[in-house]
Amino acid sequence: MIRSRMKPFLLFLMMTTSLLATQPEKISSSTQAVFGGGCFWCLEALFQTLPGVTHVQSGFAGGVMKHPTYEEVCTGQTGHAEVIEVTYDPKKISYNQLLDFFWKVHDPTTLNRQGADAGTQYRSIILTTTPEQQRLAELSKKKAQAGFKNPIVTEIKPLSAFYPADISHQDYYRSHPNAPYCRAVIAPKLEKLK
Repeated sequence: MIRSRMKPFLLFLMMTTSLLATQPEKISSSTQAVFGGGCFWCLEALFQTLPGVTHVQSGFAGGVMKHPTYEEVCTGQTGHAEVIEVTYDPKKISYNQLLDFFWKVHDPTTLNRQGADAGTQYRSIILTTTPEQQRLAELSKKKAQAGFKNPIVTEIKPLSAFYPADISHQDYYRSHPNAPYCRAVIAPKLEKLK
């Protein structure tokens, strides 16, 4: 009796599994880009203003130490830079548009520093997640050079790992708009964007 009731269920299960296996793979409607250009609090606040950007996460990348802490990265000994991972909808904003914005919101001609922030952890860097991103980033760098008197020193290389910073560094400007750094550095840049 149980076996006879199981046959229709098993047949249904086999058909469903077969249908699922033949369905085309769903294409993601979002993708990631990773940029470093000084303090990640600043870049995070700036990229959050872009239509089509759905999430920005501060973290570390470009170095060799696994799972570094903020304090370790601040020593300049990990090889990591402070970076942001930008999740965006390519139907609303392109990777090239993100690159154009990147060149405009920091100084890519200063080696290992942005303003008063100095050290390899504050270097200008683009970490690519695909060969196409690598190609577009290199082309964009050549194009952007025309807008700068000094040579662009931005490092461009494939992303090997992204390590999110702890929660106290996420959404920093929105959570601490009156902090001295936010008022002195981030707020003027956001105002300039307007």
